[in-house]
Amino acid sequence: MDAARSIGTTLTAARPQALAALLRYFRDLDLAEEAFQEACLRALKSWPQNGPPRDPAAWLIFVGRNVALDSVRRRAKQAELPPEEVFSDTEDAEAEIAARMDGAHYRDDVLRLLFICCHPELPATQQIALALRIVSGLSVGQIARAFLVSEAAMEQRLTRAKARIARAQSGEGGVPFEPPGPVERAERLGAVAAMLYLIFNEGYSAAGDQTAAREPLCEEAIRLARLLLRLFPAEPEIMGLAALMLLQHARASARFDAGGAVILLDQQDRALWNRAMIAEGLALLEKAIRHRRPGAYQVQAAIAALHARAETPEATDWAQIDLLYGTLEILQPSPVVTLNRAVVISKLRGPEAALAMVEPLGDRLGGYFHYHGLRGALLMQLGRTREAREGFMTAISLATTPAEAAHIRGHLDGLKL
Repeated sequence: MDAARSIGTTLTAARPQALAALLRYFRDLDLAEEAFQEACLRALKSWPQNGPPRDPAAWLIFVGRNVALDSVRRRAKQAELPPEEVFSDTEDAEAEIAARMDGAHYRDDVLRLLFICCHPELPATQQIALALRIVSGLSVGQIARAFLVSEAAMEQRLTRAKARIARAQSGEGGVPFEPPGPVERAERLGAVAAMLYLIFNEGYSAAGDQTAAREPLCEEAIRLARLLLRLFPAEPEIMGLAALMLLQHARASARFDAGGAVILLDQQDRALWNRAMIAEGLALLEKAIRHRRPGAYQVQAAIAALHARAETPEATDWAQIDLLYGTLEILQPSPVVTLNRAVVISKLRGPEAALAMVEPLGDRLGGYFHYHGLRGALLMQLGRTREAREGFMTAISLATTPAEAAHIRGHLDGLKL
């Protein structure tokens, strides 16, 4: 079982590089996906017996490329194939492919694929959804949950985006496969950053028995953010994004107990926080601030930094966090931002003031688990037991993980006492 889990982790980690390289070779998204899946199946048969290759991504690219070539030949026996030198490997195939990946024009095939997925001719929702599906391999259900839409709606969104890219082959005004120039890269940077944060959140929001399996999504998002920083070393919002993810992920070991139950920030064992990761995040944030170009990711990172610097929950600078949330409401207005600010207000002014902020959000956040969970908690603090129970019951019905539901049931059990 451990060997199978190890192979699965390796395949997941290699997916972005392998799929991106196959797309670069064949310029056919569906063909690249099919070839990668077949390569994974062969890896599952071969690696347990022969051991994993020294470069799993290069192995998958080589096998996937041969699979795709066979598919091309079957589909169009009379069609002229690309020049032989493009696909032939007469020496060490894995080494040559690995070198080609390292020396690619775009430095990293994964980033090249990200910018293709985030082409401005695609609607923003399609850009991010497509990148989550293609680059990180999230299921349609996972992506739909991140966007708070149905699986059917997300499936349609992905199908339209793929069709738009596919038309690039036929010269019908589709999305070009060539990497964009410096100006276009800067224009697409916001969409790529948003997509990376969604990947991170998909892993960060996992709970219970899903935590270990989906934690690599956080690590992958951080890795890609670091790569973005190498491409855009003077962009403070990318520094802020990387800092935000590092500061949040640093708490991973303390966020759940041995049984998978949620441990709130105030109750976490801060000795378990990853101090090296926190130090890296704080350094990036300080570097970003020096540019004097504030943005939403920098503000969120600053909030996370205040939590990270507090040695105890009582030492948290809630007044400064409130000011930062006020800034975030201006930079990125959202009912979820206001909901989070209400938590801070409850620390500063009490539950009644916080509830006054929360109640008007009901029309927009009626289907949001955390809205009903917070509202129930505030009502419970105010002694409004019946209303608190109703809020908690609604929250349980909207919970997306067993850990979320169990946490709210703990509040309900408290109400019965």
